[in-house]
Amino acid sequence: MAVQLNNRALVTIYGGSGFLGRHVVRAIARTGARMRVAVRRPHLAGHLQPLGDVGQIVPVQANVRFPDSLVTAAEDADAVINLVGILFPTGKQTFKSVQDEGARNVAEAAKAAGARTFVHLSAIGADADAPSAYARTKAAGEAAVKEIFPEAVIFRPSIVFGPEDDFFNRFAALARMSPVLPLIGGGRTKFQPVFVGDVAHAIVAALKGRAGHDAPYELGGPEILTMRDVMQRVLDYSMRQRLLMPLPFWMAKLQAFFLQLLPKPPLTVDQVRLLQKDNVVSEEAIKAGRTLEALGIDPVAVASIVPDYLEQFRPRGQFSDYKP
Repeated sequence: MAVQLNNRALVTIYGGSGFLGRHVVRAIARTGARMRVAVRRPHLAGHLQPLGDVGQIVPVQANVRFPDSLVTAAEDADAVINLVGILFPTGKQTFKSVQDEGARNVAEAAKAAGARTFVHLSAIGADADAPSAYARTKAAGEAAVKEIFPEAVIFRPSIVFGPEDDFFNRFAALARMSPVLPLIGGGRTKFQPVFVGDVAHAIVAALKGRAGHDAPYELGGPEILTMRDVMQRVLDYSMRQRLLMPLPFWMAKLQAFFLQLLPKPPLTVDQVRLLQKDNVVSEEAIKAGRTLEALGIDPVAVASIVPDYLEQFRPRGQFSDYKP
C-alpha cells in the first residue's frame, strides 16, 4: 500500500545507520517524510541528522534480537523498512538471530504498529538449500516476513557499491599493500554490481506503491562483471599493477578457516561458499519485470562512480594522472 511521503508521514528504518542506510535516509529525507532510525547504538548515528531538516531524523535504540525494542520503534509508523543484515557472525549476532529470527521480529513489530507498507532487504542468492548460511538465513528471513506481512515488498540486490562500500574499497586497500590479488575460484564468479543510490531509490519507489509484492525484486547494475573483471577494474582505477593469482575454492576455504578467527575477518568460509554461485539478476526476474528498470530507475554504471572514490588509493591520490 502506498504511503503519502510528506512531513506528516513517519517511516521507521531498522539498520539505517550503515552504508546503505545512510543513502536510504538521504533519499527519504528529500521527500519531506519524518524518520525514526532504529539502531543498536543511537549515539553513534548522529551522522544521519544533517541529511535532513531539524528534527526530521531521530535515531532510537532497537535490537532485532529484542522484540520489545522493535515494537516501540515502530509505534505509529506509516511504513517500516528492514535493512538489518550481517556479513559474518560475531557473538550473539548470528546469521539466524539477525537475518532469520530478526527479520520475523521486525515484521511482527511492523504488523503490530499498523504500518501500511513494509520493505525488506534481502540479497540475490537467498535460497533455503544454499550451502552458505548467509544465503539460507536470508531465505528464511524472506519466508518469515511474507508469513507475517504478506504485502511486504522484498528487494534482493547484487553486490552494492558506493563511496563507503566494503567491496571495491576493500580490494583497492589490499592492492595498495599486497603485490598479489587472489582470484578465488579462478575469478570466474559473476556479479552485477548495483549503485547504492539506485537501491535507495527503489526503496522510495516501494514506499510510493510502485512495486509489487508477489515475488522479490532483483536489483542489479547495467553490466555483469566476473571477479577477474572486478579486480582488473580496481587496479585500473587505483593505477596499480599487481599480479592476479587464481586460487582454487578449496585453498580459499582453508585460508578463510584461519582468517575468520580474526575480530573482523577479511574472508570467511561462508563467504567462499557464496562465491561458488553467480550473483546476478535472474532471467525470471527480468521477464517478470521485477528489476530496477521496471521501477523506472536507470541503473548507474560502475565506471561512472567508482573511479572517483578509489582515487585515494592511487600512488599520488587525487594528483595522479588517471585517464579512463
